[in-house]
Amino acid sequence: MPSIPRILVFAGSNRVGAFSGRTADIAQKTLAVLGGEVTRISLQDYSLPIIDQDLEREKGIPENAMRLARQIAAHDGVLIATPEYNGSIPPLLKNAVDWISRVRTDAGKPFRPLAGKPTGLCSSSQGRFAGIRAINHLRAVLVRCQMEVVAPECSVPDGDSAFGEDGAFTDERMQHSMEYLCRTLLETSHLLSTRVP
Repeated sequence: MPSIPRILVFAGSNRVGAFSGRTADIAQKTLAVLGGEVTRISLQDYSLPIIDQDLEREKGIPENAMRLARQIAAHDGVLIATPEYNGSIPPLLKNAVDWISRVRTDAGKPFRPLAGKPTGLCSSSQGRFAGIRAINHLRAVLVRCQMEVVAPECSVPDGDSAFGEDGAFTDERMQHSMEYLCRTLLETSHLLSTRVP
């Protein structure tokens, strides 16, 4: 690839040692090895109130939502690692997506940071289901937001034993799955970022 795709990586949990955070760590390293320019952020640095249209009407889009929206817009692609809460998307992640989906302008100019953005998804859980219910729900939400979600995904089961002391996956097949996802995301991000409008 002649230019280096810029990929934004974050997890849907702020918990110390969260499986989603550890999965995002592996995604960050894999993307870099495959030639991506990676920015890793934490949603903890973008604290947001619960989505509230009355609040939006009174005060506008929260500044942290605008900061996160600009981060997404500044990158060619996004990779999200989600945990699974009660069979679905964690509220921290869903709330961030909902706020960003409300962004329409920035400094008076049209601004739709999610529309058309190439996105890769990972999930993880303590059990054998590997967060696949959450990743399916998240995919549906992001497609509804007009994001370009790539088909490959990396779902990590048995989180307690999925990661070695070095932070890598203990199962080589999981690393192959991550590499396939990351390679596809990089290729898609490069293709769409260089496409003539």
